[in-house]
Formats: sequence, structure tokens, C-alpha cells
Amino acid sequence: LKSGIDILVGTPGRIKDHIQNSKLELSSVKHVVLDEVDHMLDMGFAEQVEEILGSSYKKGSENNPQTLLFSATCPRWVYDVAKKYMRDEYEQIDLIGKKTQRTATTVEHLAIQCRSSQRAGVLGDIIQVYSGSRGRTIVFCETKREANELAMNASLKQDAQSLHGDIPQKQREITLKGFRNGVFEVLIATNVAARGLDIPEVDLVIQCSPPK
Repeated sequence: LKSGIDILVGTPGRIKDHIQNSKLELSSVKHVVLDEVDHMLDMGFAEQVEEILGSSYKKGSENNPQTLLFSATCPRWVYDVAKKYMRDEYEQIDLIGKKTQRTATTVEHLAIQCRSSQRAGVLGDIIQVYSGSRGRTIVFCETKREANELAMNASLKQDAQSLHGDIPQKQREITLKGFRNGVFEVLIATNVAARGLDIPEVDLVIQCSPPK
């Protein structure tokens, strides 16, 4: 940062820290990209983003940065944000359109109904049938407690480890590396791991309850 850079990629909190510590100055920024804008603003980062962009945007100025917003979903409020940061004649590009099939056609989807008390046993059977003893499985849970309990449940015949927000970052990296390298077969995670995972050759993904 001290010697000057062309492109900065960062999370809102970290960028804000650098601005407050006078290590970063954004008044001459030419392009602004907000990735995953629906999630970023929905998760409460809107105020931080506005604060960060405050020094780069002047109301009604022709010299404001070119702004690009990327979003997998576009609720009404996303367009309201677009109006705030973009010129009136901004362009909207839709890469989904009217496609009804948005998931891979090579993936089979199954829904299985069971009581919560039976869940661990049913999970153990499903993993055995669809992933075998050597295949890799990711199980998504709603809570950290649920992830921990399932990871230690004797009904799972394969080795399992949990991944959630209470686990330190260094341990998370060790856990993910172990899963990638086949040290254990079942990763049980909360939504902390739902985004940005890049693990090839996962045979089975289970969601313990319908995603919200």
C-alpha cells in the first residue's frame, strides 16, 4: 500500500481499518466493484460500505468511479442500492434470464423426511449408500452445537470433523486441508463453510434442513 497499487481487493471491515489508520486513501479511485452485493448488504455491511465509498463519491459529480455490482439474486433493494451509487442510465445484465434449471443437470436431488431423533442414524445410512466408505461428504447444519454432536455421533461409520465459526481460523484451514487430502471423509459444517469452498470430487452434499 505504501508504494502504491493498481487494484485493491478486500473485505469492508479490513478496508475501513486501513482508512481509519491513514494507510489507505480512496479519493482518486476510478472503478468500484461490489461482489456478492446482496449478501454483503444483507449481512449488515451496508453502513461500512457507505463509509468506505464516501470519500470516492460526490453527489451529482460526473467524475464518480465506474461502479459494478455483482449479485446472484436481485431483490428490489439491490436496485435501490444501484440507483444510489450508479448513474441514472446504468445498465443491467441478467445472465440467468428465464432459465428454470439453475443447478447442474448431472446432480441428483433427493428429499428425505425423518424425525430429528432419527437424523443421525439416517445420515449414517445415506452416507454409506451414496458415498461409501471412501467417498467424500459435506453435511450442512443450522447450528454449531448440531455440527459438533453429529461429528461425534457413533451412527456415522466414517471419520467426521466439524467446521463452524467457533473454530479458530488456523484450525479451520487444517480441517479443510485434511478433508481435501482424504484424512477424513465427512465434513460437518454450519453456513460458515457454505460459501467459497473449493473442494473437488465431493460425492455427496447433505443439508440437514431446507436452506433458508
